Parts: sequence; C-alpha cells; structure tokens
Amino acid sequence: MLTTAPALALAAHIVPAGTWLPGPRRAFFPGLAGIGRVDHVALTFDDGPDPRSTPLFLDRLDELHAHATFFVIGSALLRYPRLGREITRRGHEVAVHGWTHNRPWLPNPVRDVHELTRAARVVRAACGAPPLWYRPPYGILTGGRLLAARRAGLRPILWSAWGKDWTADATAASVLTNVRRDLRRGGTVLLHDSDRTSAPGCWHAALEALPDLVDGCRSEGMDVGPLAEHWSLTDDTDATDDHAESAPEQLPLP
Repeated sequence: MLTTAPALALAAHIVPAGTWLPGPRRAFFPGLAGIGRVDHVALTFDDGPDPRSTPLFLDRLDELHAHATFFVIGSALLRYPRLGREITRRGHEVAVHGWTHNRPWLPNPVRDVHELTRAARVVRAACGAPPLWYRPPYGILTGGRLLAARRAGLRPILWSAWGKDWTADATAASVLTNVRRDLRRGGTVLLHDSDRTSAPGCWHAALEALPDLVDGCRSEGMDVGPLAEHWSLTDDTDATDDHAESAPEQLPLP
C-alpha cells in the first residue's frame, strides 16, 4: 500500500500532461486546444509583460486594428504593473501563464495552488478584472496545475498552432510556415512577446510575422481576436470536453 499510493499520486500528476501532444489534444480535447468559432482565430502571446518588447507588439496590433490575449508571468506583471494596465487599456485581454516559468517535474499541489492564485490576484489588481484563462509554461498541464486552475477560477487553454518563435534562428517566414502548418478555422495561435525564457531577440520574428498572419486570416474571412471572443462564455462546459466547433480546412496563410 505504501508503494501504491505514491505511484497513483505520480500518475495523477503526469497523465494530464499528455495533453501536451498536439495531435491527441486537437482530436480528443478541442476546447483545451483552443478550437472555437470557425469564423475566428484567437491570437495569443506568452511570457510577458516585457518593457523591451511588449510595447512594440501593442503598437503593431494597433496598426493592424487587432486584439489578442496576453498570457503573463505573475512575477513579471508584479514588477511591471503599468505595462499590464496598458495592455488592458488598448483593448487586449490579460491571462495567467503562471507565477514563474518553471517546469513541474515533481508533484506539489500546494505550491501550484498558491502560485496560480497569487498570479490571478496580481492580474486582477494590475488590470482591473479577474483573468479567465490559464496556459501552463511549456504547455505542461499536470494534475496539480489542473486542480490549481480550478481553484483559481481559471480555464486551461493551450493552442492549436504555434510559430516556434522562441529559437535563435526563427524568422518571420519560419513563424508563418509553422503557424500555417497547423492552423485551421477556429484555431488558437501561440506566439511570444518576450524572450525572457527563450533565445535573445527571438521575439523580432513574431513581431515581423504579425501583419501577414493577421491579413492572411482576414483574407479567408476569419476575424482575429482574443480568447474572450473565441467562444460563447455562457458555455459552462470544461475546456477539456469535446464541445468546440471545428473544421478540417487549413488556412492558406501567406
């Protein structure tokens, strides 16, 4: 019995993290993959706020008349609360990316609840509204983090397409190619507005890719916006349930 209980606890911690795999996530958990309205693409950014780069993304989004969801690191927002308020002032949505950008190798549900609750409180204090969404660092949604998200009143959301814009050799062209490979109607795009946890300066690639990404979606009749516009928020079904509308057609982005 002593050996069984730790094994079960470890399984409960690890098994939900299998949703990191993009194929099974899109097939079995479309809500968690961010599959929403077929006439909409959700644009999301991770790892900010960063005073070196986030304002440039806000300016570019203003130029494109587009809005997005920014998944912020709680400790960074605590350091730069004015930047969080500026994100909100410009019409964007602020969500939780964790307190730090750590990897959850071992179960620690008490820590997970404390950190997510603290991050959610910082978002509310800085931005004036409680956050709705949670995306765990590296997309690793462990059992502890799933429980912590529920305790904090946050809905877990990963992504259905990403730009792989965190590498040193990322370019605007490579970001568009990577997004294009997986993006379908109703998808959620993951990009980064900071290089805080990635290759120095890599955010330039995502910034330069934004005009073609947004224009390409719009040319196919897709609105581009934050997650709050991606579903009807009156739907109380869990993000991990198969409730979201999706279609197999791929967006022919430039």
